[in-house]
Amino acid sequence: MRIILQEPVEHLGNIGDTVTVADGYARNYLLPTGRAIIANESNVNYVKHHLRGLEKKRLRHQADGEALRDRLQTLTLEFERKVGEQGKLFGSVTVMDIAEKLNENDVEIDRRKIELPEAIKNIGDFKALVKVQIGIVAEIKVVVVGDQDDEVLAATDDAAVAEIIESVAPDAPTENPEAGEA
Repeated sequence: MRIILQEPVEHLGNIGDTVTVADGYARNYLLPTGRAIIANESNVNYVKHHLRGLEKKRLRHQADGEALRDRLQTLTLEFERKVGEQGKLFGSVTVMDIAEKLNENDVEIDRRKIELPEAIKNIGDFKALVKVQIGIVAEIKVVVVGDQDDEVLAATDDAAVAEIIESVAPDAPTENPEAGEA
């Protein structure tokens, strides 16, 4: 089925493009959501007549996408996770976690538009890619740090472990009170 796109659709084209797609894809998704119209003679004439308005809409849409990309690239998302030995995370940082953190920063991004080049299973700095629009991709910096309680795991010296334990619970009794009763 030949259709004319009213909105940019990934893997198909931009506003005003005439493309051929499967009948079911057009009838069940593109036409009901208003992303496209059927490319019959009257609609083709309509698009030719309103091409200037469609071009303005496309440019405005592209400018919005570029502004969002610039905003995303200034963000640094920091995650605090429990860490085992050698900096390995218990679990991982997922695209769902990144989407939630972006929502906390007043940026609504669908999790399916976020890509991680590699799984985040260690502490450190990572990059996440966000597909803002067709042809516009933002790169977000993701920093994963260890939880404050993990200082005990990182300490290898017995004196350092004792110092950390003492700083956490300085008033803890050192003797067993029940031992004197026997």
